[in-house]
Amino acid sequence: MDKFLIKGGKILKGQVAISGAKNSALPIMAASLLTAEPLHVHNIPKVRDLVTMSKLLTFMHVHVSVKEFPSSDYILQATKLNDEVAPYELVKTMRASILTLGPLIARVGVARVSLPGGCAIGARPVDLHLTALEKMGAEVETKAGYIEAKVPNHGRLKGAHIVFDKITVTGTENILMAAALADGESILENAAREPEVTDLVIMLRKMGAQITGDGTSVLKIKGVKELHGTDHTVIPDRIETGTFLVAGAITGGDLTITNCAPDHQGAIIAKLNEAGVPVEVVNDTTLHVSGAKKLIASDMTTEEYPGFATDMQAQYMALATQAQGSSIITETIFENRFLHASEMLRMGANIAIDNRRAVVRGPAKLTGTTVQASDLRASAGLVLAALVAQGETIIDRVYHIDRGYELIVEKLQDVGADIERFHDPSSSAA
Repeated sequence: MDKFLIKGGKILKGQVAISGAKNSALPIMAASLLTAEPLHVHNIPKVRDLVTMSKLLTFMHVHVSVKEFPSSDYILQATKLNDEVAPYELVKTMRASILTLGPLIARVGVARVSLPGGCAIGARPVDLHLTALEKMGAEVETKAGYIEAKVPNHGRLKGAHIVFDKITVTGTENILMAAALADGESILENAAREPEVTDLVIMLRKMGAQITGDGTSVLKIKGVKELHGTDHTVIPDRIETGTFLVAGAITGGDLTITNCAPDHQGAIIAKLNEAGVPVEVVNDTTLHVSGAKKLIASDMTTEEYPGFATDMQAQYMALATQAQGSSIITETIFENRFLHASEMLRMGANIAIDNRRAVVRGPAKLTGTTVQASDLRASAGLVLAALVAQGETIIDRVYHIDRGYELIVEKLQDVGADIERFHDPSSSAA
């Protein structure tokens, strides 16, 4: 199993280029199931989740063409789907596999998708997806660990008025894709507003879908008989952008972040400013962050977009350990997303957990030790803590961070971090 060795205390300076958004590329790749024509997709990050998605689509007999593997440019063509099954062996590490459900049943009227796996950050039920599909006329049941869905008499899904009980990003994306080929109009209320949803809408429109309301909580979709191929470039990863903003802030560094989307960073920039961190919007693709003279404690609550992303909570907690005063961090999205706090405590952080609230008192003198990553974003939080810890930190289970950060070691090395990846043959992934 690979591990990271980080020697803390280095000030990060230089330029970092942001990769494509993992959480945008995944539904966009799944959308290839909606048409027999080729999709040309660019700026796909070279991360494990996208490799898994490409293997899953290949299993379903989608022709996946790349110049190299992994690649940032894919041609995906689902001329004929010979297998509507998304097997557990391919989806157990990636919850986004559920995104094949909507397009499969919309195009071929039947789907059998394994209940998904992914990070251990709490319950992420797919019942909202299934309830919506049932309203669109699908017959759905779960058995033996699989979701089995079909449209009676080999028919088509019907447009429906769907109000999500709670905001769900993958649910919104799944039903968007299903509704694009349904008979009639669908209205999705309480829909997710994340930039990744908007990116999917933009590509679906290029494919011939009739969708309005992107960027709002109400989406209207008029189903069409068929969709066609197109060419699309995935948006920059806003979570990777936020992670490097915090990396520059926590190390007292000076980072220029390129190939990003500053418009998607509003909540993070506002919170960093509140903590005393100067962030400058250089232009529409570039940000500049410099270390604060003194980090100031600031409370933070995770919210759906455009609020502060839950995927940035662990990184912000690392920053809060170095701020003067007490920061109250409230996690409203997932009920089990403070697993990284116990590892930061082992490094010397002062953190008290009370259900979904963490009180972080700083500044704490962190000391390097061996810690274990529990999920993708927890990994990033531990890397940031290690960057300012005295001595050496070894981070175990870094396969989590490889799911969502392209070339994280190399990018950090390029701006001055003392970090290296090494393989420990004595350990194996759990």
